[in-house]
Amino acid sequence: MRKVRDLMYLIFSIAFSWLYIPHFFVLLMIGRKRREIVVEDVEAMKKSMVLTLPKTLCFLYLLHNNRYFRSLFYHRIGPVASLLIGWWRPGDRYFVISKTTKIGEGAYFAHPFSTEINAKSIGKNFSCRHLTTIGNKRDGDNGNRPVIGDNVTLGVNVAIIGPVTIGNNVIVGAGSVVVKDVPDNCVVAGNPAKIIKTIP
Repeated sequence: MRKVRDLMYLIFSIAFSWLYIPHFFVLLMIGRKRREIVVEDVEAMKKSMVLTLPKTLCFLYLLHNNRYFRSLFYHRIGPVASLLIGWWRPGDRYFVISKTTKIGEGAYFAHPFSTEINAKSIGKNFSCRHLTTIGNKRDGDNGNRPVIGDNVTLGVNVAIIGPVTIGNNVIVGAGSVVVKDVPDNCVVAGNPAKIIKTIP
């Protein structure tokens, strides 16, 4: 049934492809490096899809059917370009990415409803789920934001607050509150989060 549903979504994506002419135009104009990052994001999202599609068609499919992907795309293209075309097909208003947050390629957001991303930087292959909060302790204190490494996965309802550093290859369990640095290659969980397992 999921494959039939996704095929219907694909047909609607193609039928309404004219809506995304500005998006394809901006994608061609943003420069090779940022374009490659968007392609890596598409590749990350493809892993959760039943359909096997070429990159261009997958990009169209995600633009039409995934408002969270649109939010990430608008973040990637920068504030000026997103202001010009974001109103045309808006992203999700309950998924907020700070304009000053740097996110590496291959980001995967699995239904990030009610999620606020305000990190100093996030590495490549980052993934999170809904009800995630990443940010500073006080408004306007943007110098004290989290730094997140590569290959980090966050479960549901995770909070990462303050000037903490999360290393590479880390899994943060659902419902965790991270207020201290986390080393590489481990699984943390709890409130406050503690290491429960190391990853070889």
